[in-house]
Amino acid sequence: MPELQLLRLDHAQALLAFEQENRAYFAASIPDRGDDYFAHFDVRHHDLLAEQAAGQHFFHVLVDGSGAVHGRVNLVDVADGSAALGYRIAEKSAGQGLATAAVREICGRAAAEYGLTALRAATTLDNAGSRAVLSRTGFVPIGEIRLSGRPGLRFVRNLREAPEPGSAE
Repeated sequence: MPELQLLRLDHAQALLAFEQENRAYFAASIPDRGDDYFAHFDVRHHDLLAEQAAGQHFFHVLVDGSGAVHGRVNLVDVADGSAALGYRIAEKSAGQGLATAAVREICGRAAAEYGLTALRAATTLDNAGSRAVLSRTGFVPIGEIRLSGRPGLRFVRNLREAPEPGSAE
């Protein structure tokens, strides 16, 4: 199973390959990153590492033994003891439990290593897989939203409490 690693400079090439290989797959359920993201990937990668070093965000990649990236799990907009959770798993790795395992692990790290007390997340209503991952990992829906014009749900997870009954953590 791939290992969850804090994003580093040497992940750049594998991360770019992951994003390029899965661009159409991701765009089917979340907004596309756009051509500019790929054209200026190296600059963006350095910027993300600087923001991470400043404690604004914690970016992670799921990396196998060969160095290939199978997913991303990020905590962004860290402030006041909370952060927003975002994740994406490669098409070839989907349906193997990687997202659930990675979100469980990031919840533990968020509390133990980053000192966070709550995580927020959001997904569209038509992204059943993402909603299932959030439910299985103790996130509870707190309201409806629109994401890129599509109906969605906001979720929260209090990291100081045990997961909600019915979550498989």
